[in-house]
Amino acid sequence: MTPIPTDRPDVVGFFDAATHTVTYLVSDPATGAAAIIDPVLDYDPAAARTSTGSIERVLEAVRDRGLKLERVLETHAHADHLTGADEIRTRTGAPIGIGEKITRVQKTFGALFEAADVTPDAVVFDETYADGAHFALGSLTVEVMHTPGHTPACVSYRIGDAAFVGDTLFMPDYGTARCDFPGGDARTLYRSIQKILALPDATRVFVGHDYLPKEGRTDFRWETSVGEEKTNIHLAGRSEEDYVAMREARDATLPPPQLILPALQVNIRAGALPPAEASGKRFLKLPLNAI
Repeated sequence: MTPIPTDRPDVVGFFDAATHTVTYLVSDPATGAAAIIDPVLDYDPAAARTSTGSIERVLEAVRDRGLKLERVLETHAHADHLTGADEIRTRTGAPIGIGEKITRVQKTFGALFEAADVTPDAVVFDETYADGAHFALGSLTVEVMHTPGHTPACVSYRIGDAAFVGDTLFMPDYGTARCDFPGGDARTLYRSIQKILALPDATRVFVGHDYLPKEGRTDFRWETSVGEEKTNIHLAGRSEEDYVAMREARDATLPPPQLILPALQVNIRAGALPPAEASGKRFLKLPLNAI
């Protein structure tokens, strides 16, 4: 087993109650270099109105801590919230990175929304990462782990003693990600989770969402560890076959996320809104009977 790194990034989580999403501000204590992982663009579906309160909270923390924002990182194209990545890039110049398999998601949902501007040669994300890619965050090293299953493009970021796993795992008392989106697969997710569980037990794990279990705790949490995730209620005592059967049966009962249609057509554009029409107005599409 690979020994746990001695590098320990500073991590601050920002919980968005509307979507149960956690955005992370990760920084190198030695240099102040920082990254924002999975930022949220606030969206009111009743009024079809965006706002930037969640983004401003994170950027205020960057300023208050005297940090230098170097990257915005996405774990995947989210179906439950609109990403604030493009807004942050516009304000700060920080490039946006995501796993290289995002092109598969863009192809699927670009076709669904007839998004002519989302093409293989369009520069939407500034950086796309292969499995095993490494890059620096100050004196820290970021390792990219391809962890598909929830979507084909999901990645986790290992930074020092911390792993940011997106929707792959939730808190141990809540479970694991759904796998019924296009390109998702329960068996693939199980095997991706094993890659995370192979990290040292003391590795800090930061999840992309938290939801309260039916019984037990009443406070939202988003930090756990590899050792604690080995007791995850969807994993402990289950073989791969048992897990796949459980996950597929559970997924068959789940409704689509409330914001899946607005979110994905924005998120395949890295958070940019659809191009303006001749009137100057921008529109989100709702393809009927398509989900």
